[in-house]
Amino acid sequence: MRSGAKVAIVGGVFVVVVGGVGYGAYNILGGGGSGGGGTGTTSASAEVKTGPVTKAEIDDASKKFLKAWASGDPDTASQLTNNAAEAGPALTGYRESAHVTKAVITPGPAVGAKVPYTVNATVSFQGKSKPWSYSSELTVVRGLTTGRPLVDWSPTVIHPELKDGASLKTGEASAPSIEAVDHNGKVLTKEKYPSLGSILDTLRQKYGEKAGGTAGIETWIESADAGSPGKTLLTLAKGRPGKVRTTLDADAQAAAETAVKKFSQASVVAVRPSTGAIRAVANNPATGFNTAMQGTQAPGSTMKIVTAAMLIEKGLTSAGQKIECPPTATYYSRTFKNLDEFSIPDGTLTTSFARSCNTAFIKLIDDTKDDAALPKEARDVFGIGLDWQTGVVTFDGKVPEETQGEAAAQYIGQGTVQMNALNMASITATARTGTFRQPIIVSPELDGRPIATAARSLPASVSQQLTNMMRQTASWGTGRAAMASVGGDKGAKTGSAEVDGQATSNSWFTGFSNDLAAAAVVQSGGDAAGPVVAAVLRAGS
Repeated sequence: MRSGAKVAIVGGVFVVVVGGVGYGAYNILGGGGSGGGGTGTTSASAEVKTGPVTKAEIDDASKKFLKAWASGDPDTASQLTNNAAEAGPALTGYRESAHVTKAVITPGPAVGAKVPYTVNATVSFQGKSKPWSYSSELTVVRGLTTGRPLVDWSPTVIHPELKDGASLKTGEASAPSIEAVDHNGKVLTKEKYPSLGSILDTLRQKYGEKAGGTAGIETWIESADAGSPGKTLLTLAKGRPGKVRTTLDADAQAAAETAVKKFSQASVVAVRPSTGAIRAVANNPATGFNTAMQGTQAPGSTMKIVTAAMLIEKGLTSAGQKIECPPTATYYSRTFKNLDEFSIPDGTLTTSFARSCNTAFIKLIDDTKDDAALPKEARDVFGIGLDWQTGVVTFDGKVPEETQGEAAAQYIGQGTVQMNALNMASITATARTGTFRQPIIVSPELDGRPIATAARSLPASVSQQLTNMMRQTASWGTGRAAMASVGGDKGAKTGSAEVDGQATSNSWFTGFSNDLAAAAVVQSGGDAAGPVVAAVLRAGS
C-alpha cells in the first residue's frame, strides 16, 4: 500500500484513490468479491527473489491480502499467505461461523515487516446485530519456494487472541453466563479483577446451568481443547446469568492484583488454613496461562517446610536441637552450598530454617535411610500430588521419588520438585493447622465433586515446632523485612530457585497471618516475592 494511497468503496467496487491521506479502509459487503489481489505466477525460467522483503513489497502484499479478506474472498486471500491450507478455512469461518457480515479494516503504517490494522465489524445472528472492534497485525515474509512476498499465516491475523486449532463462533452460548460473587456476595468481574478471567470462564462452563442461568447469543473463541472453556468476545443478546458463589475475597483479590503488577512475571495465591477456601489468585500477565494454579516450577527453600516436617517426624532432629550448617555439603559427589557460603556455628534447626541454611538439611539426608521419605511426607501429610478438585483446573504439585544427589536436591526445593503458588500456600496452611484441607474455589456442594484428603495429619508437637520456626523466620530470619508490616500471629519461609534459560532466579515467599496463608513466586530474583505475600496478608487476614 503506497504511502498517500487510499482505498474507497464505490458501489461495492474497490477503487484506489491516489493522493489521499494515510491508509485506506476495506469493507466486507454481502457476498464474495474478486478480492483484487490475485495469486500471480512465477515462470519456470524466472529467477526466484531472495533476501528480506522490501517496503514496497510489504505495502503491496498487505494491501492485496486485506482487500481479498475484506471483500469476502477467502480463496484468494489464503493464496496470498504462506499457509493456504490453514488460512482458507479460517478466513471462510470468519463469515460463515463467526457471522461477520460487515467489516472495515483500516491498516496503519508498517513497522518493519509488520502491518497493524483495526477491524470495525458487525456481527449478525438470528436477527441480532452488534458492532465489534479490535486490532491486530500481520507480518509479510518472502515465500521459501516462490520468492513472492506473502502474509506469514497465523490465526492471530484474524484475531489477536486466536491460537492454533481454535476458531471463532457466533451463536447460542454453550453455557449460560454467570454472576460470580465472593464469599461476602461482592460481584467479581474480569474487568475489575483481570487475573480471574480464565477462572470465571471455567466456572461459567462448569456451573452456568447448575446455577440456573440461561444462554444468550455470543461470539466466542472455541478452543481446540474440548475441555477448555471458550472465551466470550462479544455478546449480541444477554441470557439470564446464574449466580455462583466463590470462596474468593474481593479485598484480598484486589490487593493481589495490585501487588503482582509491580513485576513482569509474578503470581500469588491466598488460602484459608482452617477451611482450604481460596481467597485470592493473581498473575501478571493477567491473561493467558494461570501460572498461580497451573505452573510447574522448583520452589527453592520454601520446600524446607515439608523437609523439616519429615525430619522432625522421623525423630532425626527437632526445632531446638543443634545441627551443623557448614558453608558447603556434598552428597553422592554433588556439592551444595549456602548463599555466599555462610555458616552457622553452634546453630539449631530453627536457626538454619530461619536463615535458610541449605547444608544443614543436606547433612541430614543420610540419616533418613529412605530416599522416598520426602515424597511420602509431601503426599501423605501435605496432599501434594493428590487429585485436587478445586472447581477449576490446577496442577497439584509433584515430588517424584529420586535417589542420590537428585534426592538431596529435593530437600531444598531444587531438582525435580515442581510446585506453584497454590501448592505452596496450601503447604503453609497445612503446616499452620497440622491438617491438609484441599483448596477449593467453589463449594463441593454445588456439584458433589470429591475432595482430596491426605492419609494423615501432622502430630501436634510437629505442627507446633514447624509453625514456631516459621514465626522465627518472620520475626528475625530471612522473612523479617517483608513481614514487618503484617500484623497478628505471623510466620514465613523464603526461597529462590534457578530456572534454565532465565537470567535471574525465581523469588519464592510463603507466609501466614492468623487464618490466612499466601505464597508468591516472582521472576525477579532477590526478595521480590515477600512484599507480594505481605500485601495480600494485610488485606485479607
